[in-house]
Amino acid sequence: MADKEKACILCGRVCPLTFHHLIPKKVHRRNYFRKRYSKTRLNEGVDICRLCHSGLHKFYDEMTLAKQFNSLEQILADEQMQKHIEWVSKQKQA
Repeated sequence: MADKEKACILCGRVCPLTFHHLIPKKVHRRNYFRKRYSKTRLNEGVDICRLCHSGLHKFYDEMTLAKQFNSLEQILADEQMQKHIEWVSKQKQA
């Protein structure tokens, strides 16, 4: 699901973007999420660069992402992600 080159909303680099589901698709079929979120909410996401996307999935498993980092604000508020985003922002743009 690569997008045209635009600025990543996390690191600000202009490069190809990938779609990150704020509630990972892997957990959509679980009752906890089906009962609490609409299909529209389950399919919400953000376009971010590959380095930011890889960092999210490296630091957190799908259940943690789904329950604790299911909004852009929660991702941006996380200290570990802030450090990663700062590092990514200094990397060469693809």
